Amino acid sequence: MRLTKVTEPAPGAEAETGAKTGAKPESTPAAEPVSGPEPAPEAGSEPEPEPEPVADRSAGRRRLKAALWPPRLSRGQLVVALLLFSLGLGLAIQVRSTNDHHSQLRGARQEDLVRILDELDSRQQRLQQEKAELEQSLAKLENSSNQAKEAQEQTRKKATELGVLAGTVKATGPGIVLTVDDPQGQVKADMLLDTLQELRAAGAEAIQINDVRVVVNTYFTDLSAGGVQIDGKKVSQPYRFTVVGNPQDLTPALNIPGGVVRTLESHQARATIAQQQKVVVDALVDPKSPQYAKPASK
Repeated sequence: MRLTKVTEPAPGAEAETGAKTGAKPESTPAAEPVSGPEPAPEAGSEPEPEPEPVADRSAGRRRLKAALWPPRLSRGQLVVALLLFSLGLGLAIQVRSTNDHHSQLRGARQEDLVRILDELDSRQQRLQQEKAELEQSLAKLENSSNQAKEAQEQTRKKATELGVLAGTVKATGPGIVLTVDDPQGQVKADMLLDTLQELRAAGAEAIQINDVRVVVNTYFTDLSAGGVQIDGKKVSQPYRFTVVGNPQDLTPALNIPGGVVRTLESHQARATIAQQQKVVVDALVDPKSPQYAKPASK
C-alpha cells in the first residue's frame, strides 16, 4: 500500500495559480462604519417649520370663496343698506353745497359782506313791516263801527296791490334800471331768468323787461337765429330791466361775488345799474281766466 503526502501550496504559488486560471480572489467585505450618537441641535436654533399641504390651502380658499360669494342678503339687510347709502349720499351733497357757499363767502371782500348783511337786514325789516300792516288791517276790521265799509275799502286796496303783482295795473315808485349790453350775443335766456330771480329775491315788486311786463307765469326761450323771447315776444338787446323796489336792496343783490353782474361780465356783456327815486312800470298784460284752477273752499 502506497501513502501519498499532501503538501500545502506556498502563499505565492496560490496567488500565481489564481492568476493563471483567471479566478478572482474572494473579496473581503468592507467594514461598515459604526454610527455614533447624532449631534445635539445647537442651543437657540428653531426647528424648521413643516410646509403646509398645498391641497389644504386650496380647499380652504375654495370654502372661503363659497361662503362670501354670492352674498346671501336678507330683504331687511338690503333695505337697511339702501337707506344707509341714501343717507350718506344726502350728507355728502349737503356738506359739499355748504362748503361751496362758505368758500364763496370766505373769498368775498369786506364791502361785499357788509352789503350782504344789509340786504338780509332789509329783507327782515320788509317782512316785519308787511306783518305790521296786516295786523293793522285786521285791527281796523275788528274795531270799526262800520265793518262793511271798512271791508270794502280794504278789498279795493288789496285788489290794486294784486293788480300790480298780476301786471294788470301800472306801478311806480323808487327802484333801479338795469341795462345789459350784449354786443357778442352771449346772453341767453337762462341768464335773463337768473337776473329776474335775483331781483325778486331782493324784494322787487314790479318788473318790466323792455316792453314786456314780468308776471308770475313769465317764461324765457332762446331763438335758433339768435336773441331771446319773453312770453312769446322777441326782445332784442340791450335788455332793459325797469324795477320798482328798494334801490339799497336791489343794487347789492346784483353786485354780490359770483352774482348777476359778474356772470354777465364773464360772457363779455356789460351791466349798468342806475338808481332812481321814481321809475314807472307801464307795460300791462292781458289777464286770462284760468281754465282748470278754481277757488278752493276753506
